[in-house]
Amino acid sequence: MGYGKNGRTRGVAVLGSTGSIGESALRVLDRQRDHFRVVALTAGRQRERLLAQVATWRPAFAGIVEGAGGDGLGSGVEVLLEAALHPEVDIVLNALVGAAGLDATLAALRAGKRVALANKESLVMAGDLVAEAARQGGGEVVPVDSEHSAVLQCVTGHNGRLARLILTASGGPFRGWDAAQVARATVEQALNHPTWRMGSKITVDSATLANKALEVIEAHFLFGLSYDQVDVVVHPQSIVHAFAEFCDGNVMAQVGFPTMELPILYALTHPDRLPDSGTRRFDPVAAGQLTFEPVRTDIFRAFPLGVAAGRAGGTSPAVFNAANEEAVAAFLAGALPFGRISDVIASVLDRHVSEPVRDVETVRAADRRAREQARSLVGQPC
Repeated sequence: MGYGKNGRTRGVAVLGSTGSIGESALRVLDRQRDHFRVVALTAGRQRERLLAQVATWRPAFAGIVEGAGGDGLGSGVEVLLEAALHPEVDIVLNALVGAAGLDATLAALRAGKRVALANKESLVMAGDLVAEAARQGGGEVVPVDSEHSAVLQCVTGHNGRLARLILTASGGPFRGWDAAQVARATVEQALNHPTWRMGSKITVDSATLANKALEVIEAHFLFGLSYDQVDVVVHPQSIVHAFAEFCDGNVMAQVGFPTMELPILYALTHPDRLPDSGTRRFDPVAAGQLTFEPVRTDIFRAFPLGVAAGRAGGTSPAVFNAANEEAVAAFLAGALPFGRISDVIASVLDRHVSEPVRDVETVRAADRRAREQARSLVGQPC
């Protein structure tokens, strides 16, 4: 019997199928063909890789956002909504990078679908709108990020009130560096993450710790906690993914060797579980010594800037996200030193007057202004 409603296999759309999360998802789905089927695939610009996936999976729909259609591919940004809203799709795995994922998240939730969410920017930019879309349409958000998946696994099936979360951060490639070294870091060094293999943007975000700020904001919306109830510690081994503390003082943790395939599978099956032999089984002896350190907020300033934006609320998180995306793109293009990424973010946030998030256009307008300001700052001297 297939896994899903009415005993049938559940249809999955993978948005961003050629990225690191998308390809990990397809490996998971390949091992679970008795329970899931790939209905739709979309890619940003990697046309040949997408065509190879289409040849393997034979989805009902496939599209590319940037590039020519043809060969059975739709084209343009509208393919994201076509894939998310396909009538045979039950689960939308949103692995898009950046602000581009918001519209698909909202549309899928309004259509009553499960969104397996790796696109944290959807919640960062418009967490209240995402929650409202789920209420209106009956959809649900299940996190794919390893830290939020860890929390969900700790709290599922427990009635105790959640009092605090402790998310872990690897510390990135510059964990032991001093401020001067970090400021001069090259693109090659920033992309050399010690424990995870990810796309370039999120890898740089992990190096600046901006990614951890985004995850704190995401946790606030996912689990209904205040920012005072979400802590972060540096854990270089990336074995413990999160701690969940309950109101009685008891603490649970989820552990495992670094892989995105485990949280992806859980996002597809939650609250149930399916057997899967495709990932490395946990071995405490092989894991070795586990250590924890405080975040060095004086050096990795993108982290406190992002958390402060979350606390400010309204459009501030969207502005933080937009400024960060533009600064990271400039760094990857060789137009901005690593040490100035946080300077650009800080300058954009300083100019911003937060306003309530009333609708998507409010978010989009704040996003556009922040990007324009960030781009104007990239070429200015230090």
